[in-house]
Amino acid sequence: MVSLRRLIYRIIRKKRKVKLGIYGAPNVGKTTLANRIAMDWKGTIVGRVSEVPHETRKVQGMENVLIKVNGGEIALDILDMPGISTKLDYRDFLDYGIDVIEARERAKEATKGVIEAIKWLEHVDAVLAVMDSTKDPFNQVNITILGNLEARGIPVIIVANKIDLPEAKPNMIKVAFPQHPVIPISALSGENVDKLYMEIVRKLG
Repeated sequence: MVSLRRLIYRIIRKKRKVKLGIYGAPNVGKTTLANRIAMDWKGTIVGRVSEVPHETRKVQGMENVLIKVNGGEIALDILDMPGISTKLDYRDFLDYGIDVIEARERAKEATKGVIEAIKWLEHVDAVLAVMDSTKDPFNQVNITILGNLEARGIPVIIVANKIDLPEAKPNMIKVAFPQHPVIPISALSGENVDKLYMEIVRKLG
């Protein structure tokens, strides 16, 4: 039996673009994925990538991204969210050569970014939940994100990123969250991204 929320979602998405939020912890590859999608379908990028955590501290995105695969298509507004973190300490940034003043400001901006990302859950139609497949998926951030999405009935596709790394174990993510589709990819190299596009069109189109 289709829930009323899902029925309304199906009706609405036929009339307008799908707002697709990209959520996850810092440095799991959210912006790299947003850039991959935007470059593949619009020939441009969404934002800057850095090894420093919380490089993305404000919601950034790209409108009118049209994905076409296997005879299906979907129009998306891509929303690259700031990294979700349960603890922010300015001292974490000092290891990256950032001075104390800038580190304090970055931590302040990052905290605001987390709040902004959570508020955006009220406005997104679907979510790509990005996880680092080289790390244990059972952490507070992943569980909190998925719990919020499930409580709101927001469709989600889990993206097991960084499969280009030798220590990647995407199957851990599949075992951890069997209730959701899990697509292993490398946003950096583009490996398996075609399967993600097919799943986006299949699930959301």
